[in-house]
Amino acid sequence: MEKPRAMLALAAALALLLSCSGVVVRGQDTERIEGSAGDVLEDDPVGRLKVYVYELPTKYNKKMVAKDSRCLSHMFAAEIFMHRFLLSSAIRTMNPEEADWFYTPVYTTCDLTPWGHPLPFKSPRIMRSAVQFISSHWPYWNRTAGADHFFVVPHDFGACFHYQEEKAIERGILPLLRRATLVQTFGQKDHVCLKEGSINIPPYAPPQKMKTHLVPPETPRSIFVYFRGLFYDTANDPEGGYYARGARASVWENFKNNPLFDISTDHPPTYYEDMQRAIFCLCPLGWAPWSPRLVEAVVFGCIPVIIADDIVLPFADAIPWDEIGVFVAEDDVPKLDTILTSIPMEVILRKQRLLANPSMKQAMLFPQPAQPGDAFHQILNGLARKLPHSKSVYLTPGQKALNWTQGPKGDLKPW
Repeated sequence: MEKPRAMLALAAALALLLSCSGVVVRGQDTERIEGSAGDVLEDDPVGRLKVYVYELPTKYNKKMVAKDSRCLSHMFAAEIFMHRFLLSSAIRTMNPEEADWFYTPVYTTCDLTPWGHPLPFKSPRIMRSAVQFISSHWPYWNRTAGADHFFVVPHDFGACFHYQEEKAIERGILPLLRRATLVQTFGQKDHVCLKEGSINIPPYAPPQKMKTHLVPPETPRSIFVYFRGLFYDTANDPEGGYYARGARASVWENFKNNPLFDISTDHPPTYYEDMQRAIFCLCPLGWAPWSPRLVEAVVFGCIPVIIADDIVLPFADAIPWDEIGVFVAEDDVPKLDTILTSIPMEVILRKQRLLANPSMKQAMLFPQPAQPGDAFHQILNGLARKLPHSKSVYLTPGQKALNWTQGPKGDLKPW
């Protein structure tokens, strides 16, 4: 970067910080999204659909959590809490004949390494086994080949069940799930691991833990750009460039010495507090396009800077990401300072007012107990908008829609 340009960016950012240090977005200084997005965000799914929850042997769900309780706190835990929510939800029906949707409570990411990272390698066998169980004990799967069933698959690349994109693409979506609706964190346009009609959700972030780290609302935002996390994954990408498609490495190489950027691999105990003191929070892709930082940024009112080309964001029909966030192309990372310092003050203030809206924050969380407008309800709203099912989803007698022997040989082994 040329020196004069860097000085101009620094001066602009300092002026912005001085302005924002006196600006407080309190509860009353919020702005509701106008039009259809705001209406969708506040929809109530009760009375619009009924869900039947299959009762599976506990080896598919509860025993997994009993074996390793860390599954309750990792970023894929939505599959567990969705199950718990549905068991006591007003939209649950005990009569499968009146159900609009069928839900199979199987925890495919509750197999953790000693370091707490989910292993996806058993997931295809677990899921196949669960589908085989419901198809042999109830008639409902077989009448549609799963087209009126939904599954929560929150792993890196959803039902492709691998954490490395190249191998996930090679695997593709588990064949048995190709007619079902997938509720997943992964979202990228024109990608083999995102089927049409999927519902994209935020990753799980612990609501109670986040609540305990709230700072006083008058706290000034004195950090311009904030990020904590990996820039390189030397263990899985020793040559560099593959992890995050090089975007995180570019952030570090270009801005590690820039005073506007508070970036580091360290994860301090004040992480949540720091986000509440920042104007912009970087949300770059990692192995997958999505990141828990999206949730954290929205909840803490820090404008998310989304660096993930072609990302499909959570609840995009309800949350106006273009209005609350900033999108930066992966190739434009070297120009981040210029891009962010060029955003007019009034635009920043409006984004902050929108982020201060409680309904925006609520939609990104899976609280226990559930609350109106939370992520559980946004999922149900998404399912309700797909009703009624087309008559074409129902198979005629003898019609075959799925190949039960398709897929890698390892996936076909019993579980």
